[in-house]
Amino acid sequence: MQTQVLIIGAGVTGAGLARDLAMRGVASIVVEKQDVNAGASGGNHGLLHSGARYIASDPAAAAECHLENQILKRVAAHCIEVTGGLFVAVAGDDEKYVADFADACRRCHIPTQPLNPKDVREMAPVLSDRVIAAYGVDDATVDPFKLSLDNLADALQRGSRLLRHRRVIGFDVGGGRVCRTMVRDDFTGRTDTIEAEVVVNAAGAWAGVVAGLAGASVPMRFSKGSLLVTQSRLTERVVNRLRMPTDGDILVPGGTVSILGTTSERVDSPDAIYPEINEVDAIIDQGAAMIPQLATTRYIRAYCGVRPLMGGERADPGTDDRTVSRGFVLIDHDWEPERLSNLITITGGKLTTYRLMAEKTADLVCARLGVNAACRTHLEPLPDTVDARWTEPGLAPNEWLRKKVPGDLLLCECEMVPQSTVDEIVSVIGKLDGRPSLKSIGLRSRIGKGPCQGAFCSQRLAAYLYDSGHLNGDRGITQLRAFLRERWRGQQPLLWDVSLAQAELLEAMHCGLFGLELGEMPQ
Repeated sequence: MQTQVLIIGAGVTGAGLARDLAMRGVASIVVEKQDVNAGASGGNHGLLHSGARYIASDPAAAAECHLENQILKRVAAHCIEVTGGLFVAVAGDDEKYVADFADACRRCHIPTQPLNPKDVREMAPVLSDRVIAAYGVDDATVDPFKLSLDNLADALQRGSRLLRHRRVIGFDVGGGRVCRTMVRDDFTGRTDTIEAEVVVNAAGAWAGVVAGLAGASVPMRFSKGSLLVTQSRLTERVVNRLRMPTDGDILVPGGTVSILGTTSERVDSPDAIYPEINEVDAIIDQGAAMIPQLATTRYIRAYCGVRPLMGGERADPGTDDRTVSRGFVLIDHDWEPERLSNLITITGGKLTTYRLMAEKTADLVCARLGVNAACRTHLEPLPDTVDARWTEPGLAPNEWLRKKVPGDLLLCECEMVPQSTVDEIVSVIGKLDGRPSLKSIGLRSRIGKGPCQGAFCSQRLAAYLYDSGHLNGDRGITQLRAFLRERWRGQQPLLWDVSLAQAELLEAMHCGLFGLELGEMPQ
């Protein structure tokens, strides 16, 4: 295969870059070793930062977040819920930080609104009666899956290509450039080569690994952040703790649930991560000081992502990774010791700043290619595509109830996802590579995301895919085990009270009735 630009990584940055380049008339191929948003782009709060969280630790990133917040609300409004946000301090919090907050935000051009503690408790009744200070900010929430899928769909419409489950296994380097990139199909084992004029390493936490295959160095450190999903939506606004960032200090409403987090745990690798019980305890204990109901509410899932931070092996293990900049790093390897003229790495940053990261990367790519077209992603709205629409909570049941097609049975009762929705998603996947799976359908819909966490809908979906001819042999059983193993990983740290009873039912069904023993899970 040949292309102008090869983009390694289909997270939100890679997706945004593909669209930006396509809008400038530059062809690209995006390769991804798993599926869209498999890394940090799919393991986050879904918070569109106002920037206020970083005013003390990283003012430059704070200002950057606020500017992009305003742009995305304008050009990607269909992916965003403009909730507004609150910063609240409770008795015992650092009063100097509270007193300096408004001035620090003003210096970063981030608007704030001082609020009376009594009034703020009327705005968010779940807040503690120990709130001593509060400010309103322009936080919002964003659907990261819809954002990435819409960017990719528009890029594909403009001529780009996406190759899922293609793992970069090596580079053919010669004459100071990457001549060819070898990619292996993880399903078939086949290896293909891609020749590109420019190669962009947008692999997030894996950027150092990918760069190393070309003999380049990108020193990374990995900061794991774990988050918890509540069964119901507890607030209408994003709620932040008014203090220096630490564990359990953000509650983000998302659709019908709320997401509480996060932690910052140094890990050796981004490959084998999972939420741990001690993290769950810390998040809930800290969050309950701000919102007491968090101590008793039901949680349906825990998950985590790895922040790609610059630093590498020489970073002091005792250093708090929250002090590391949340700004992004754009590396032109032509200026690095390896002197590779057509290799570029983009890493770091935030979900909120993905568009800016893509813009600056595309500027450098176009300079390499001699293309003079300017960026337009801050001006032209991101299309609301059919490919990505089923990630939206409540859309599937609304469509199902409106159409009332006879025989269109519900496959997922928690989120009310019918067969017709699955058919549409399978059709979209078919346009890519014709490989629908339980995991890929779950990523593009609400299946498995409700209170039962796939207990019932997983086998219904597998059976439907068998009946439809999309699965055969033991493929469905293998996929069912993998799907349930992933859901179990998020349930295991939360096994108490009602969740424990539900897990017993799940085990009885999946192991006792269907014989789907899932194997050892990390303890």
